[in-house]
Amino acid sequence: MALKATIYKADLQIADMDRHVYVDHALTIARHPSETDERMMARLLAYALNAQEGIAFTRGLSEVDEPDVWVKTLAGDISLWIDLGQPDETRIRRACHRAAAVLVLCYGSGCGVWWKQNASKLARFPNLTVLQLAAETSQALAALAERNMRLQCLVQDGEVWINSETRNVPVKLTTLQRPA
Repeated sequence: MALKATIYKADLQIADMDRHVYVDHALTIARHPSETDERMMARLLAYALNAQEGIAFTRGLSEVDEPDVWVKTLAGDISLWIDLGQPDETRIRRACHRAAAVLVLCYGSGCGVWWKQNASKLARFPNLTVLQLAAETSQALAALAERNMRLQCLVQDGEVWINSETRNVPVKLTTLQRPA
């Protein structure tokens, strides 16, 4: 018998003063049986940092031809493709051809090795951004995971904070590659 996704609910308040985005989202997040709390919370962070009209979680791990999060236009075009972890160069190349902009949010202990192996290959994609989430940040975010969450995401002057009712997590992101 196959394991089913675990459903998480998140009330997410976003105050992104850098982009002037102030929204509240009541999210239902399906966590795949093979997905960790760390990955799910990285997905939630990617959603919060890129919140805009048309943003949505996809089937993610269940569907190899879709990103973890995307932004689609009303015409159905993909304006932003967000992948998590350490995708291979072939997947990133396909994403860069399908979407106007691509963001890879790398997290976990293998980020440094992955980046050293792929930096020169990925430099040729002008619409690609690569961010590295610090290991201590991704672990702290994983500790916030609960079946019912109330979270706030505050972005001001390039600083990012994720707050729950009991903890505040400063988010440490390093830009590894910017679009050309």
